[in-house]
Amino acid sequence: MTTTRVIMSYQWGEKPGLMSLKEEVARVASQELREDKATREHALEHFRAWIDKNCDLCNCRTDDNFLLRFLRVKKFSLPMAQQMLLKYINFRQTFSHLVYNLDYLSPSINELLTNGYIYVSPFKDSNGRRVVLYNINKFDPKKHTNADMTKAHMVTYEVLMEDEESQVMGFTHVGDMAEASAAQATIWSPTEFTTLVRWGEQSIPMRHKEIHLINVPAALRYLYDIISGLVSEKMRSRFRIHESEESLTKRVDPKVLPKELGGTMPMAEMIELWTKELANKRECILDLDNMKLLSTKSIITRRNNQNNENSSIVINNLQGSFRKLEVD
Repeated sequence: MTTTRVIMSYQWGEKPGLMSLKEEVARVASQELREDKATREHALEHFRAWIDKNCDLCNCRTDDNFLLRFLRVKKFSLPMAQQMLLKYINFRQTFSHLVYNLDYLSPSINELLTNGYIYVSPFKDSNGRRVVLYNINKFDPKKHTNADMTKAHMVTYEVLMEDEESQVMGFTHVGDMAEASAAQATIWSPTEFTTLVRWGEQSIPMRHKEIHLINVPAALRYLYDIISGLVSEKMRSRFRIHESEESLTKRVDPKVLPKELGGTMPMAEMIELWTKELANKRECILDLDNMKLLSTKSIITRRNNQNNENSSIVINNLQGSFRKLEVD
């Protein structure tokens, strides 16, 4: 039987703003991310110096916690971490209508964060990861917009990224797709959805380790195929579709799941605990809007005819598929 870990209070190191990683987390950081004390301090010093000299960046956070999320996701390659930081701020500005003002108290967002559409388990799984839980039928397309959906996701992810242990260990996602409808898909234009997914994977510094879906309606399986075609091969390999709770709990410790999905703690209790975490980080998350990128000239992009051709195929497939959906 696998085990779970309850979220505990943090132990802080002597250096302000830098968490002293637990031994098991430090071991993963060393083995998977090439991180040790000397590497970390050297990278942070040079990262800050680069930000200070970069005239395109305005009001950029330079605390350890913020910079380490980019360094860790790029395994301490400083040039790659710098590029991801630029892409992250550019992503936020480009989609400001979707990712600015991430206030969990905003009524439309708060409803999605408290009704079970998206929340985070108070337990860590057997791999030491936070588990993000989704319940698609809690999203009512007649009441909510694609901006509400995106902000609910982004405020969740931004709060999670503030945790240094999670930056190292990564995240597990579990989505209950029961009663998912065509209307929930058609709140998006195909072009915006495609761009958001592609940019998000390249710009948001999260280590997505496992993605589990259960109760996926047969009528929407093709939509899953299209979405998986938008992400990288590495990300695609981490998707799993489960036909039953039994199949899910063989791969995901049931103790991290809500009682309604085979676990022990009721969803309402999990949400209450998660709401307290959201409250603790509210001001920090709202302050992200102060960061600006004055020019994108420093962002390195990789473009070729094959990529452009593939993007066009995906968008055309999405447009055709969305037209086939019948909105309830």
